[in-house]
Amino acid sequence: MAFRKVTDSILYVGVNDHEVDLFEGQYVVPNGMAYNSYVILDDKIAVMDTVDIHFAQEWLNNIAEALDGKKPTYLVVQHMEPDHSASIAEFLKVYPDAIVVGNAKTFVMMQQFFGADVAPNREVVANKGTLELGSHTLTFVFAPMVHWPEVMVTYDAADKVLFSADGFGKFGALDVEEDWDCEARRYYIGIVGKYGAQVQALLKVAATLDIQIICPLHGPVLTENLGHYIEKYDIWSSYKVESEGVMIAYASVYGNTKKAAEKLAETLKAKGCPKVVLRDLARSDMSENIEDAFRYGKLVLASITYNGDVFPFMHAFLHGLTERSYQNRTLGVIENGTWAPTAGRIIKSAFEKSKNITWLDTTVTIKSAMNAANDAQIEAMADELMKG
Repeated sequence: MAFRKVTDSILYVGVNDHEVDLFEGQYVVPNGMAYNSYVILDDKIAVMDTVDIHFAQEWLNNIAEALDGKKPTYLVVQHMEPDHSASIAEFLKVYPDAIVVGNAKTFVMMQQFFGADVAPNREVVANKGTLELGSHTLTFVFAPMVHWPEVMVTYDAADKVLFSADGFGKFGALDVEEDWDCEARRYYIGIVGKYGAQVQALLKVAATLDIQIICPLHGPVLTENLGHYIEKYDIWSSYKVESEGVMIAYASVYGNTKKAAEKLAETLKAKGCPKVVLRDLARSDMSENIEDAFRYGKLVLASITYNGDVFPFMHAFLHGLTERSYQNRTLGVIENGTWAPTAGRIIKSAFEKSKNITWLDTTVTIKSAMNAANDAQIEAMADELMKG
């Protein structure tokens, strides 16, 4: 069977992608991706979103099997990013009489992507606008910048389902079993993390609705323990600390800065730190590094001085944090330089516009290699990190 039931009247018709190596050209997805789409069966039939163009025919076959000879009245477009919208034209070749439903910004983007005539039959909806299918009434809630400006989510009051667009999505295809939290966190922080305020606004609207099922555009349909997923989104979008612990992120060339980072990690563990995450920025996945920096409440940045700046991998890490509105954290610095150690100053300057950053009193400054004074500084830094 190419489709499966979400409810008696809502069918899943999405596809799994195990061909993708980098999602959005940058995120490693070892377990692939799911591009989700749904069919709502009623007096008038609505298809919710399309899929990546490489899977258009598989998706259309899924729809045909789900419809069993019927014709869809509507294609609802919640998000115009091509992994969800690229098959609109292919859909309309098969179902030319279908009415495409979106907001004004949706259709501007649709013209930019596909040309003016891609959706001659269209219905432009307003925020909180509705679409009557029969026993199902769809209500559209605009969610600008979660994470594109045209995004909207859809609430079906009949089955108490929230079609959440990219919200509550995760990396990974649906034919692979894996923990939701980890890959949903990496997905959220990487793709939506900059827009916490907008997600918070959407969560406030969602709190007024009776939601029993969440149907995202990536990842599994969520039907149980919805409070857990909503709590995670509240933590992530309000930049709260999710887990107690310390992340130590280092960039080292000849191993001396690495030794300092390892020494700090060992000292913290000996003092009973609940969790210590040690990452070599040059040899680990950057999206996972950024994910962990947001997960834990304390972060130590250790870098050599390189061309009067920080090492390139540290530079990329700092940019990845600050462009995603990194805030509400305690930070420390380990810097190294043979003749002019300036890495610490560069690191601190990167967070000048960040909110609620608390710097440790102790900075570890290494001149080429570790010495007894540095050992004492690391001990003092560990003591600071263990407080509060």
